[in-house]
Amino acid sequence: MELYSLIKKDGEYWLVDQVKHNEVENERYVQAFAKLLSEWYKTQCKYLSLLMDQKNEQWLLGQGFHKVSSIVEYACSLDADFKGEPGIDIELLSQSNMDDADFAKLYERCRSGSANKNNLFTMKQIMESLENELGNNWRSNCHIFKKDGQPIGISIPVIENGTVDEGRLFYFGVIPEMRGKGFGTILHRLSLGLLKNMNATYYVGSTDENNVHMFRIFERNGCVLRDKKGIYRINQE
Repeated sequence: MELYSLIKKDGEYWLVDQVKHNEVENERYVQAFAKLLSEWYKTQCKYLSLLMDQKNEQWLLGQGFHKVSSIVEYACSLDADFKGEPGIDIELLSQSNMDDADFAKLYERCRSGSANKNNLFTMKQIMESLENELGNNWRSNCHIFKKDGQPIGISIPVIENGTVDEGRLFYFGVIPEMRGKGFGTILHRLSLGLLKNMNATYYVGSTDENNVHMFRIFERNGCVLRDKKGIYRINQE
């Protein structure tokens, strides 16, 4: 049984996320993570970022972690009929005239001014992680939303590693000029439809505890609060 999901980039970082199971006692999670942390210390990685139940916060702080923020996690089934939206076109990056450099600029616009505090990566690192985590065909996961021929947002739907039907959004965002006009809810709903087309049967999304606007988007699209975790980080000396 997997207790933590782990993404590594040699020499740079480990990203660790607690996978909660109702039947697993907390002490087992602590023991498993202590072993994982010991393995990380043997590497030359610069830092480890962890998502973990906040009941272990004092123990983590005692291990040398500092708290970055907290995230909330929402979920919903994907059995609804997610219809298209008049006036909104969806274009795959793999079939677009947009090159990787311009996509990176659009991505940067979408994440600018975000309420999320856990912005660990530069755009260069994000573009590298797309290929590292999604494979050589990563452009086929990247969707560009357009209105009147102009990009207004992006979505990167994926099936969660280790599952066959859990839908996630590697990233979802709207450009600053289009925020506060209802497009976030529309584009998120369209993203759920993209996940359903990928044979996902349910969706799990998360955001920073300060991102009240994203809470409302989740709730308007039928998602319900599922969990809350702390974001913790430790650096190598």
